[in-house]
Amino acid sequence: MYNYSLVLLIQLSLLSFDLFVNSFSELLRTEPAVQLVLFIMQDISILFNVIIILLMLFNTFVFQIGLVAILLERFRALLMFSALYLTFSIVLHSWLTNLRWLNSNRFIWTDGLQVLFVVQRVGSVLYYYFYKRTTEYLGDPRLYEDSPWLREVFVRARQ
Repeated sequence: MYNYSLVLLIQLSLLSFDLFVNSFSELLRTEPAVQLVLFIMQDISILFNVIIILLMLFNTFVFQIGLVAILLERFRALLMFSALYLTFSIVLHSWLTNLRWLNSNRFIWTDGLQVLFVVQRVGSVLYYYFYKRTTEYLGDPRLYEDSPWLREVFVRARQ
């Protein structure tokens, strides 16, 4: 088994950076170039976190014996919220950058932008919750070795 502590540290660091950008990016609205770089780094960190979770899922014994449906069923919420959060973040960042790149001296908030901002922030809370819950669950050693409960699930899946 790989060094789970190192992977967990990387994941939590990426989540912390994402939380930092969500919390403080509006303070940099007068500097559109800095804000753009932060937005790009945030979107890349979200993508890296999704890749890391998928690699962790592929590394489980459950996946290796072919019970992918069990993993997808258990982690469906995280996978959906990750995709939605990444999509909302990219759309919000593109919209904000386009508005502020041309008019950095004006404070522009359209109704649609406000709705997207709130949806992205609420989605981030759900994403953080499901991501952290999944990383804790993937630390369970039973997922990486043969066990009686896994044999029962395997028998049920074959019937």
